[in-house]
Parts: sequence; C-alpha cells; structure tokens
Amino acid sequence: MVKRGRIVSFFLLVILIAGTLGVTTKDIVQDIKLGLDLQGGFEVLYDVEPTDEGQKVDKELLNSTVSALRKRVDVLGVSEPNIQIEGERIRVQLAGVEDQNKARELLSTQAELTFRDVNDNVRLKGSDLKEGGAKVEFEQQTNQPVVTLTLKDADKFAKVTSEIKQMTPPDNRLVIWLDYEEGDSYKEEVNKEEPKFISAPRVSQTLATKNVQIDGMQSIDEAQNLADLLNAGSLPVKLKEIYSTSVGAKFGQNSLDKTVVAGAVGIAIIFLFMMIYYRVPGIIATITLSAYIYLILLIFELMEGVLTLPGIAALILGVGMAVDANIITYERIKEELRSGKSVMSAFKAGNKRSLSTILDANITTILAAAVLFMFGTSSVKGFALVLIISILASFLTAVYGSRLLLGLWVNSRALNKKPNLFGVKQEQISDLDDTDRLDISKSKFKNFDFVQHRKKFFTISSVLISLGILSLLIFNLNLGIDFAAGSRVEITAEQSLNEDKIKDQLKTMDLEPNELIISGDNDNIAVARYVGVLTQGEIGELKTFFNKEYGQEPNVSTVDPTVGRELAKNAMFAIAIASIGIIIYVTIRFEWLKALASIVALLHDAFFIVAVFSLLQLEVDLPFIAAVLTIVGYSINDTIVTFDRIRENSKYMKLKTFADLAKVVNISLVQTLARSINTVLTVVFAAAALMIFGSEAIRNFSFALLIGLVAGTYSSLFIASQVWLVWKGKQLQKKRVQPAESAE
Repeated sequence: MVKRGRIVSFFLLVILIAGTLGVTTKDIVQDIKLGLDLQGGFEVLYDVEPTDEGQKVDKELLNSTVSALRKRVDVLGVSEPNIQIEGERIRVQLAGVEDQNKARELLSTQAELTFRDVNDNVRLKGSDLKEGGAKVEFEQQTNQPVVTLTLKDADKFAKVTSEIKQMTPPDNRLVIWLDYEEGDSYKEEVNKEEPKFISAPRVSQTLATKNVQIDGMQSIDEAQNLADLLNAGSLPVKLKEIYSTSVGAKFGQNSLDKTVVAGAVGIAIIFLFMMIYYRVPGIIATITLSAYIYLILLIFELMEGVLTLPGIAALILGVGMAVDANIITYERIKEELRSGKSVMSAFKAGNKRSLSTILDANITTILAAAVLFMFGTSSVKGFALVLIISILASFLTAVYGSRLLLGLWVNSRALNKKPNLFGVKQEQISDLDDTDRLDISKSKFKNFDFVQHRKKFFTISSVLISLGILSLLIFNLNLGIDFAAGSRVEITAEQSLNEDKIKDQLKTMDLEPNELIISGDNDNIAVARYVGVLTQGEIGELKTFFNKEYGQEPNVSTVDPTVGRELAKNAMFAIAIASIGIIIYVTIRFEWLKALASIVALLHDAFFIVAVFSLLQLEVDLPFIAAVLTIVGYSINDTIVTFDRIRENSKYMKLKTFADLAKVVNISLVQTLARSINTVLTVVFAAAALMIFGSEAIRNFSFALLIGLVAGTYSSLFIASQVWLVWKGKQLQKKRVQPAESAE
C-alpha cells in the first residue's frame, strides 16, 4: 500500500527548497564580493625594505606600513581593500579601482617630503607638517594649481627661511623634495628637463608663517595627487614591487559573463545526463545539486569570501565532483537491485555500502585542496577554498539530502517492484545473496579482462611518459609570467588585432616585446611578453595608449625573478606534501602498498598534464598549477573508489595466490567501471563547458583539467590497481617461500 503522506512530504520539501532558492539567491549573489579578475582592479606584492641600516623589519613595522597603506587606499575611495602581510612582504588587492595607474603610484611612493637647501642639507621634514593639511588651490594671478601645506611650528619655518635668505644668489633657494634618495643632488638636477625635486622657490625674506605653498604643478591631477600623498602620510619603509597584475573592468565583466554561461551549460548537461541515466534518483540528484550550489554561495557569502574566476571554475567543477557521491550511491543501489533485492532493501544496503567509499574519496581530495590553499597565492587560494567548501557541502546535499528525498519515495512504497525507475532492466536481475557478490555474469563489461592486459597498459604509459620526458628535454615548458619572471601585457579589443600593427604601436613607445602572440576567438587578444620588468611609467603609458586606441585598458602582470623561483618551488613542495598526506591516510585506511600504488597513479596523471603542455607549448601559469593539484585530488578520489571495492570483495574469497588477487581486482574493476565512466563524464561536461564557452583567461586551465580527467580515469582503471596487484603478488610469493625455507 502506497503511503501518500511521504510523497506529500517530498513535494512540500521540494517546494520549500525551490521557494528558498527563488527568494534569496539573487540577494546572496549580489552580496558576494567579486575578485579583481571579475570586476577589474589590480594586485601587487611588495618586498618591504628598511629606509636605513638601523631599521629592522619586524611585525610592528609591517603593521605600521599596512596602516599607512590603508590610509592611502582610503584616498582612492576603494571599498574593502585586501591588504595582507606575507612574511616580510605585503600583498595589496584592490578590486574595482578605476584609475589603476594612480593607485599604483599612490601605494608605492614613500611620500617623504623634505625641505633642503641647495647643498642638499635637510631643513624641514614631513613630520614638521600638520597631518591632513595639504590641499589644492589656485594662484590668483596665473590660475595655476598649487598645493598649500600647514606647518606645525611657524617659528621653525621663520628660522629656516632666515638662514637661506642670507645665502648668496642663486643659492638662496628652499628645495622641496619628494622621496629624496642617497646620491640625489639639486645642483645636478636643476638643469634637467624633468628634475626629481618638486620645486625650488627663492627665499628673499623671513617667513614667520604656518602656511607654505608649493608651485610648479603642470596640472590639477598632478597637484591633487601630491596633496593626496602628503595627506596619506609617508611610509615608514621602502616598498619594492616584485609582482603585480591588473585587469580592466570591461575585461573582468566579460570574463564573468562568459564563465557564468559556461557554468550554466555544463550544469544543465550534468542534470540532463543524471535524469536520463538514473531516472528517479537522477531527478533527486538535480534537486539536491541545485541546493548544493545555493549552499556553497550562501557559505561563501557568510564567510565574506572573495569570488574569483578560478573560484567560479571550482564551483562548476565541484558540481561535477559532487555528482560522484550520488553516482557511487546510485550504482550501489542498482547492484543490489540486480542481485534480486527489493527496492527498500537495495536502498538501505546501497546507502550503507557507499558511505565509507564516499568518505575516503572525499577526504583525500580535501587533503589536496588544503595543500593548494596553504601554498597557493591569490586566485589559486580562492579556487582551493571553493573546492574545500564544495566537498564539505556535498556531504550535506549529495549524501544526506539525496538519501532523505529518495528515502521518502522508497518508504512510500510507490517505487516497489519498479526497478526500471532506477535504470535497472528486468533481464538484469538475478537472485543472488551476499556470498555471490563476486558474480559479474550480468555485467555488460563481464568479458573485459583488465588484469590480463596489464602489461599493455604499462607499456602504453611507459611510452607516453618517455615521450613526455623527451618533449621536456627538447621543448621544455612554456613558462608563463608567474614562473618565467618579467612582464606580460594582454591587449584586448572588440575587433581582430594585427600582429604587425601591435608591434609597431609598441615600438613607438620603445617597448618592443620579446614575444607577441595573437589569440582569442576572433584574434582579438594580443599577449606581449617581456624578459625584464616594466616600470610604473611604462605600464602607465601602455594603459593610456591602448585604452585610447581600443577602448579597454590592457591587463599587465609583472613578476620579479625571485617570485618566479618561489612559485615553482612552492608548486613542487605542494605536490610533495599532498602526496605524503595521501600516503599516510591511505595506509591507515587500507595498506601501504595501496598508498604507494595511489601515488604512482597520481604522479602518472600529474606528469601527463605537464607533458601535454610541453608538447603543445601551452602557457604554464598559476591556474595550471591549480588544475594539476585538482587532478591530483581527483585521481586519488577515483583510485580510492576502486581500492575500496577491492577491499570489500576480498572478504568474500581467500587470497592465497596471484590468480586469486587477479580475480578480485578484475571483478572489482568491472563492478566499478560504470561508476568511473559516469563520474568522469559528468566532470568532463563541466570542464569542457568551461573550455568551450568560458573566458579566455581560464581556457588553458580547463584544458589541463580535461587532459587530467582522462588520465586520472585511465590510471585508476589500468595502472593503480594493476601496480598494486603486481606488488601484492610478490608479497604473497615471499610469504609462501619463507615457511617452506623454515621447514627445511
């Protein structure tokens, strides 16, 4: 008898979920902070250097510098800046800043104002000025912009002007310097077209006043910038820019729009696939996955996280990976149905048997994501954070949510004697008990012997790895700006760009690049790379020129050589730490041989991505590292599912010989093959949508994911379990030999 109350409860829950999503989603999305790659802005990493030999860069000094920087950011009117201390470095992220050139100059200029005589002796310092006393005014006679200052002590200024007026002309000048450096000289600068000092007015009388006027400004903007700097206060240290990247607002919005469309397409395909293949459970999955996406956005908004382009990619990819929990459960339920169990019994047994597999698989993926978060920087951290949140959220929705909703239907008895609603045909059902769990006679893959062909798979992998090593030796990697150091300028336009024309335009500014590549769907993106780091002035000139020429500011990234080396070292360190963590966990949960076999598969997949990028000479950047570490997590996830089934099946037969091991491995692979194929398909749908419809900025990232997903599935099916089989077989052989020797 059908219990209609449970069906009513199901629809009430669905209406509640749909209503909550419909009413609150828009507000949540609007409240989420967007990173600079989605709304424009720039990021800069500074090395903090002392102003003199006696100054020590300690925590107190770094905090003072951050406070001074925040005052300067306030001048820009930028809301919610992100300023972080990283060792003896300071990272500043300003999303939504309109004038990036002004922001860059305002942040890094030390703004130490000094009044000196013509012999460069200090007469007054910035500390003698009243805080916030600088303002822009206009000369009454010439209407030229000037900056007026207020001094703390009029008597001190009177003494200085009295001494200087007595000097022999033309030395009776008070020279006003901004950021005077050792070696600077008024007498050398005075005849230059653009001297480094601000102005040098003659002093002909003693001035007992607190009001000082600085003239010589060429424009209102120049005067306002100086006033802003002086009001923000001087920095207690010198800041050396070692890394920076900037994104135009228009480019960021375009990237956001494209990636959202790509996400919608990928998620729609996943939903459609689940409903067609798994029928009623597939419909449940689409409901819980919708709640899953909502939950991630809600958590991210409550955490006040900053959503970046890779973060959105992680969200979309997370949907594909979250489906895995549903697929593992649904495939186990289908297995129980094929063994002749009722729908209710199959539901209970399938959920029970799948939980430990899901737990093990996701914990190993979290390990990789956590390492990525610890050692990543900027947008890579955002990617890792969303991935971690995604995995945790999937436990609430894809595991418990799906069980609750599907359980209402199962317990209502409306699905009794209807295995076809779970995707199981009547002819696939056999009456088997738990002792017959190794029976695969009804499987469509029953004739495929994975173990028999292991040497072929090992050979294929060996050949591919050898080709990869050869490619690396011949072509090396096409290191992007994040690792190669130097500068990268990305010029974007609405129309197609001509390589020769761009080169000529750069040549007019004396900025000929070492490399220029035209890319984009319509050849509308030009990427210029420079071995050396561009100066602030050169970056400003580039932005002004191309903004005027094509209506969009170019995106500029610069990396100091030391940062490039550190990034490469951290990437290798991250993979090593992730591998160690995975070995420890898998050893505890399974055995050390399975842990080592998992790492072999993991390194196989990571190297395969590197080899493909070397062969195709695709650019290797920070998002690429995020992709590699994601595949590390995915690869181990897939491998753990297979090993979990091997462990489970090992309970049903004695493993005394290599043949016994081979049988268990082959049966386990056949039983999990449908799950492996379906899981990789759903994640491939998401990654392919990102690559085809997503932003150009994450195209290489998406391609790396696609390659890695295929390699990860291949290694979990054909490498990891077979490697373990060979090692375990040798271990068994040793155990048999040792007792025989003892008997003699």
